[in-house]
Amino acid sequence: MLTKFLPFLSWARGYDRSSLTNDLIAASVVTIMLVPQGMAYAMLAGLPPQAGLYGAMLPLLLYAAFGTSRSLAVGPVAVVALMTAAAAGTVADIGDPGFHLAALWLALLSGAMLFLMGVFRLGFIASFLSHPVISGFITAAGLLIAASQLRHLLGADISGKTLLQVIPSLFANLGALSVATTLLSVSLLAFLFWSRAGLAQLLQRFGISAPLAKLLGKTALLIAVVASTVLVWVLGLDAHGVAVLGDIPRGLPEFGLPEMDLSLIQILAAPALMIAIVGYVESISIAQTLAAKKREAIDPDRELVALGLANLGAGFSNAMPVTGGLSRTIVNYDAGAETPAAGAITALMIAVAVMALTPLMFYLPRATLAAIIIVAVLSLLDFRALPRTWAYSPADGAAMAATMAVTLLVGVEQGLLAGVGLSLVLYLYRTSRPHMAVVGQVPGTEHFRNIDRHVVMCDDQVFSIRVDESLYFPNARALEDRIVQALADTPDLRHVVLQATAINYIDASALESLEAINDRLNAAGVQFHLSEVKGPVMDQLRRSHLLEELTGQVFLTQFDAMEALSPEMTRTCLSEPRGDSERVTA
Repeated sequence: MLTKFLPFLSWARGYDRSSLTNDLIAASVVTIMLVPQGMAYAMLAGLPPQAGLYGAMLPLLLYAAFGTSRSLAVGPVAVVALMTAAAAGTVADIGDPGFHLAALWLALLSGAMLFLMGVFRLGFIASFLSHPVISGFITAAGLLIAASQLRHLLGADISGKTLLQVIPSLFANLGALSVATTLLSVSLLAFLFWSRAGLAQLLQRFGISAPLAKLLGKTALLIAVVASTVLVWVLGLDAHGVAVLGDIPRGLPEFGLPEMDLSLIQILAAPALMIAIVGYVESISIAQTLAAKKREAIDPDRELVALGLANLGAGFSNAMPVTGGLSRTIVNYDAGAETPAAGAITALMIAVAVMALTPLMFYLPRATLAAIIIVAVLSLLDFRALPRTWAYSPADGAAMAATMAVTLLVGVEQGLLAGVGLSLVLYLYRTSRPHMAVVGQVPGTEHFRNIDRHVVMCDDQVFSIRVDESLYFPNARALEDRIVQALADTPDLRHVVLQATAINYIDASALESLEAINDRLNAAGVQFHLSEVKGPVMDQLRRSHLLEELTGQVFLTQFDAMEALSPEMTRTCLSEPRGDSERVTA
């Protein structure tokens, strides 16, 4: 029972030297990757580089204690950094104290929301973000992230939060770009792109084993950081327009609650909720994918609590909002991490780096961090998803396209809201027009199928209809209209049977429609029957007056209904060879 609230007890009891060794190796590799990435994502969020490093300390320790995934690597990530910059930018300019204060409150608010969602088991809220919407948002966000780094890659004053702002600014500042910065950026990008596969292959040619070469290949970020820093220092490129990080505060972060501002909290509440949900969706999808490979279980509600505490820790430690990162998690998994202790060890290593190595980062070019961001977000771009989704479901494709367009042209928050809003509108529209099939009996069987798709037998005195959707307020009238139409078209009609095979829920509006159908049919001398009603739906109906007032019966199966209402046709149909009869009107 205690392990439910303190998940680390489930792996700490059996922790041994072998597990420690594997976690140390994984933590070392992730640390090498996380130091430059943390600073890069802090820069993307408009925060000082140390904010990204602080986000890889206390949050990792908290997640290691309360998280249920043994491989998830929590910390700053690109999409959340972009959303942080967009939200904080609505209340202050980058560099102002108010901007950093807003980022801290975003971490605290999103953390509190995630924690409460976990406590009250509200993880289903994330389901309102459909996969097409998330995919479209992340692809568009990746493009915005790449566009936002042009100013650092080219050394020019390119600004803007959307493509409509960035593109004109780019052309307006082409004449002011820094040649030294541009050449350095091109070299770094070429090396980082090549290193994704080429570095490991090169190491194997020198006799290093494939697994070790793959791990060492992850040091490409560190190589880029060290090489570019030394190059700027030796050649004095900072005097030729190459922007460097400069002084980074040395030591651990200051802990405490940031300045309280109720008006600021009210402004940031909605963006914080979006950051919380997007971060949770990204994190839980990664965690569950890797857990399935190891046949481990992930508790979504406990993950909400753990991610909530991690973000609360970020807000209390002068950091930035965090969540599970795809690239670092894969590296952590491939490096052999066995338990969340790998994350805790990573946090300790980051703390050592902050206390000992920050003076060495004075000459680290901002272009290096921008190049790291560009390479990292490539994995976010999936342009083939839109045509693939559109071909399968135009409604989902439209939601994805709208999300991408609004995100790129208006802003990240508006894009996400547009995607969610359009998805809900399309869902309501689609379910308001449910598929309804008039069914008949398949010859030689007790099965009933759509008369437009199968050779079946029917009785003009019995109208059997199947609704392939739950009944609720948008679609209840559609069923009523269809039955009224059948009543008008079939003078000999004596029975209407609603086959409820696909009905999982009936709301109050739909119940009133069923009662109206029953009354109208009764007035016309027609009985209304139900068949194949599911248990939970039957429980609902028993709490109403419909069953008491129903003019017909409730049958266990559609065959039972037809056997009682049209026995002669049913017997004739059973005697027919299966699949050889044409539709017969009995």
